[in-house]
Amino acid sequence: MAAAVGVPSGGAPVVDVHTHLVPRGWPELGAACGGSGWPWLRLDSERDAMIMVGESEFRPIGAQCWEPGLRLADMDTDGVDVQVVSPTPLFFSYDRPAEQAVKVARIFNDLTLEMTAGGAGRLIPFCQVPLQDPDAACAELDRCLAAGHAGVEIGNHVGDRDLDDAGVVTFLQHCAQVGAPVFVHPWDMPGGPRVERWMARWLTGMPAETHLSVLALILGGVFDRVPETLRICFAHGGGSFPFWLGRADNAWRRRGDLVRGASTAPPSSYIDRFYVDSVVFTPPALRLLVETIGEDRVLLGSDYPYPLGERPVGQVIRESDFLTEGQRTKLRSANALRFLGR
Repeated sequence: MAAAVGVPSGGAPVVDVHTHLVPRGWPELGAACGGSGWPWLRLDSERDAMIMVGESEFRPIGAQCWEPGLRLADMDTDGVDVQVVSPTPLFFSYDRPAEQAVKVARIFNDLTLEMTAGGAGRLIPFCQVPLQDPDAACAELDRCLAAGHAGVEIGNHVGDRDLDDAGVVTFLQHCAQVGAPVFVHPWDMPGGPRVERWMARWLTGMPAETHLSVLALILGGVFDRVPETLRICFAHGGGSFPFWLGRADNAWRRRGDLVRGASTAPPSSYIDRFYVDSVVFTPPALRLLVETIGEDRVLLGSDYPYPLGERPVGQVIRESDFLTEGQRTKLRSANALRFLGR
């Protein structure tokens, strides 16, 4: 495994497992990868840019996305020692031919290493892979681990294929075999008039997507088939899954003819097989998360630097007076180090 995490502030390092980057200066993707309709970056100033998809504006971003010095300054302000830096899901490209997705993954993975190299050992890079092709995904993961990446971020589905798809399971088994932690991020939420207002795709679609994919791992029998050495974490507190775990257990028992799928035990039996981050924003929500998923399975996350993330980072953990100091240490440090294998 990679070298131990540095601890600039002394003591147990505060680790933020959920942050993103958008590197600056990627090539024109149509020329580099083939195809058309790729995202591109419109630079509006030295510190401001807009991610474009065709002629449509997708998301405004700032220089924190590509400038390590600005990230480190924000980390110092918030008391964060280490960030796990993952791709922005827009660039996963699972809907494209595998050969194009391989090329774009290589471009962004190499740029991620360049960016995090300027982080004085405090920025831990996670890669992306062409998940639509299991063999290519395994090969790119291996390349990235050898080059310095510490793990991988994947989207929660590939089109209509969820995490219990045979090809995805093959990739997860490979991650367990090589010891790569997996961070699962929701993406590609369904659209339509009812969810195009108020950022509802992000406010309702993302939690539902994550909920569905946790169920896919459980009811699809994936946790019964992959080694327990698989370290996998779900973004945004596991979405709506923790709140509705009791409903899933009730359905498993009362309508087992439809619900049990390939699982061998109720959903609550599997909560020690995955982690979730702490991006839930309020102490009552965090209490539910800790009591449901467990104090050893919740990791500090922020979704930095995006506006729907938590700033100051870790505020909900600091403000949750039901937590003991020992539990805070687990959520801010120890659990993340175990997820990272350090």
